[in-house]
Amino acid sequence: MKRSTTALLTLGTVTAAVTGGVLFLGTGGGAGASGKGGEGGDGLPPATATVVRTDLVRSTTVDGRLDFAQRRVVKAAVQGTVTVAAPEGETVRRGGALYELNDKPVTLLYGPVPMFREMKVGDRGSDVLQLERNLRDLGYGLGLYVDTEYGKETEAAVKRWQKHLNRATTGRVGKGDVVFQPDRVKVVSADAALADQVGPDGPVLTIASTRPVVRAELEQTDGALTARGTKVEVALPSGRTAKGKVAGTVRPEEDGSEGAAQEGITVEVVLDGGARAAAGEDARAAASVTFVSEARKGVLAVPVEAVVALRGENGGYGLQIVRGTSSTMVRVETGMTADGQIEVSGAGLREGMKAGVAKP
Repeated sequence: MKRSTTALLTLGTVTAAVTGGVLFLGTGGGAGASGKGGEGGDGLPPATATVVRTDLVRSTTVDGRLDFAQRRVVKAAVQGTVTVAAPEGETVRRGGALYELNDKPVTLLYGPVPMFREMKVGDRGSDVLQLERNLRDLGYGLGLYVDTEYGKETEAAVKRWQKHLNRATTGRVGKGDVVFQPDRVKVVSADAALADQVGPDGPVLTIASTRPVVRAELEQTDGALTARGTKVEVALPSGRTAKGKVAGTVRPEEDGSEGAAQEGITVEVVLDGGARAAAGEDARAAASVTFVSEARKGVLAVPVEAVVALRGENGGYGLQIVRGTSSTMVRVETGMTADGQIEVSGAGLREGMKAGVAKP
């Protein structure tokens, strides 16, 4: 897993870095003291950096790949021969054929309840209710009262539908006739080729929702970044960037590397622009995902090496502010660090001031 993290330093690290790289440390009462005649006899630092007002962002960047949400495998409910192989990339809507088995279409219908039994006159249940809703929405439900009972009106509607599909007009709906899914789907891959024999529970194709997502794998220590709503920026395969947010975690796909998959956490990122944001991009191509764990807007910042560890009983940190040919040690409070810069604040500290740093 390729990964990079912005340069982050704890205050302990700042102290070590500063005391090792900056030679002009204040004394216990050094804050506010001015001086002339330091290094080289003039008291001025060898170099300066400007105090800037900027945004600091703490982030982690990992590899990702463009994909579609809710990927799942469709398995044959009955034994047969694949007579039409599913075309990859096709979007199938209500009433469309996902594939054909024994020269008969296996139709996509909408609903949350899976096809678990043959449905016929006399049956009752939520599966009957969603079947009737589909018959109505497809235009075969003339005179049909939509409820949970499979009655004569349901049977008549099914026969009209079967006639349109060139199926035997039995008035029954077999387990292998339809597949229920919550909404339209995209065919990700054909798992069974033309003329393949498939048995019950044999994989035929892999489908997903039409919503583009980016999947990325984080380390177990990055658990805080997997929270729903965490903001990200995605560098797409084409070079374009898109903003998004974490939708949640997903189960790693089985790819023969089970041990490796368990080492990380796979997250699914939705793009703010939806399908438009991923238009024209190669599905499952490499992308770069930057997770923002903390951001500070419009703060004063200096290079980390500008911060001075003050000696004495008061301790703390300071900046050697240079004005013309003199300098003053100003006590500061430090905040977040990112990309070699550190947030600073203090009385009298302003944007544009010059702070001493070690010679580059």
